[in-house]
Amino acid sequence: MSTPPPYLALDADDTLWHNEPLYQASQRRFRELLFDYHDPAWVEARLNETEIRNLKHFGYGVKGFTLSMIETAIELSEGRVTAAQVQSIIDMGREMLTQPIELLPGVRDAVSELAESYRLMLVTKGDLLDQESKLARSGLGEHFSAIEVVSEKDRETYLDLMRRYSIAPADFTMVGNSLKSDVLPVASLGAVAVHIPYKTTWVHERVTEGDLSGVTYQALESIADLPAWLQRTH
Repeated sequence: MSTPPPYLALDADDTLWHNEPLYQASQRRFRELLFDYHDPAWVEARLNETEIRNLKHFGYGVKGFTLSMIETAIELSEGRVTAAQVQSIIDMGREMLTQPIELLPGVRDAVSELAESYRLMLVTKGDLLDQESKLARSGLGEHFSAIEVVSEKDRETYLDLMRRYSIAPADFTMVGNSLKSDVLPVASLGAVAVHIPYKTTWVHERVTEGDLSGVTYQALESIADLPAWLQRTH
């Protein structure tokens, strides 16, 4: 009986397809919407604070972001925000949920090649319905053997994944754009972490040089480099 191919875990947003630019575009529109109430920089800072505070209640994703925009608008306008403005915020969220998926360069070929040698596992934070919809619209769904939409990416989450899929830490590889979510917790478990940076990083995902001190991980410029690197190291 042949041994099944190993699992390879991939992040989704800003690793396989563009995501952060959608949030940045909505943030710009939100700042413009509240221009009569506060300075744009102050609006952005308060929105970031509200969003991070609400993660434990609403989780990651567009729906939680939209609720945080509404809450911030109410607070910063001292309740004077109009029904029309609230509707505009809701419309922003709906538009974000239905935007076409734009794959990052090299993703389609790389994922197709990787699926020939690995059982691909999508490991992503966010809303289940939204992430499943994005994967379906991406055209990549057929290449994945497992889809894990999690509320957080920390040591406990990765340990749980390894237990459920019977993967030893030394045999687990996670690939993603976030040092905080895809690298640090994975490397701390003795597993393999591969960082493929994206052009921008959400404030909640930023780390310091001190956080990375002594952390062993592999950095690649593009996901197109991943198949060749895996062949050299595995």
